[in-house]
Amino acid sequence: MCPADRNRDTTVRSCSMAKQVVPDKLWIIIDPLLPPAPPKLKGGRPRVPHREALAGIIYVLKSGIPWAMLPKGLGFGSGVTCWRRLRDWQKAGVWLRLHRALLDELGKAGLIDWSRASLDSASVSAKRGEQEPVPIL
Repeated sequence: MCPADRNRDTTVRSCSMAKQVVPDKLWIIIDPLLPPAPPKLKGGRPRVPHREALAGIIYVLKSGIPWAMLPKGLGFGSGVTCWRRLRDWQKAGVWLRLHRALLDELGKAGLIDWSRASLDSASVSAKRGEQEPVPIL
């Protein structure tokens, strides 16, 4: 568990739980894909770091709990905060770029043999009556 406290320079501490959910090797790939945090012109509460918000998103999606039930004691911020970050990142196209980046990393590591890959309708929708190949993202 990670307490929701702040260190001397008023930034939110990195939570060890977030590092368990989003390991360092994965975070190195994800961090550059995320948009910068908007400036806080009026001050206010420090923003939940991207890594903690991502860990909260993953926690909710894996566990299936409602956003409002995300325990604040885990250090991920509130469920509403995580949901808003998910929404904003979707609008910014983060998930598509992340998917491509992770597939590239798996290919570089030799964990994916693209010569034996296949697609199904869950990956690429089949267009009824379409005669031309559907482009793969």
